[in-house]
Amino acid sequence: MATSAILPPDYRPSAKEEYMNEMQLEYFRQKLLQWKKELLAQSSDTLEELRQGGLNQPDDIDRASLETDKSIDLRTKDRARKLIIKIDQALSRIEDGEYGYCLETGEEIGIERLIARPIATLCIEAQERHERLEKTYDDEA
Repeated sequence: MATSAILPPDYRPSAKEEYMNEMQLEYFRQKLLQWKKELLAQSSDTLEELRQGGLNQPDDIDRASLETDKSIDLRTKDRARKLIIKIDQALSRIEDGEYGYCLETGEEIGIERLIARPIATLCIEAQERHERLEKTYDDEA
């Protein structure tokens, strides 16, 4: 299901419109593609910084600080990689006509939730259920 709607520059989806109409789908498609582009650019910058910096610091404190910075950079890059995978999955759901609907219940996820988290796959109720289950399992551990 390829969308081809042309969005006005100030368009913002509204709950007053038909849910997941062409304009909304195009809005989220563009939002996801822009987010992916930004993550890829940040990831590229991180890789370049990691290549340039050496651990040949004579001072142990400087070397430890540099290693910590690199560790944080690598975790940030891994987080971006995981987000890119979720963005690609959301883009696939747009193409398949499944975007915006809860994977668990089939109900609408909701415009405001998708604006806040365009990779959301669960409606609020299903997400809360999952979080309660996770907390239950964490408390038992």
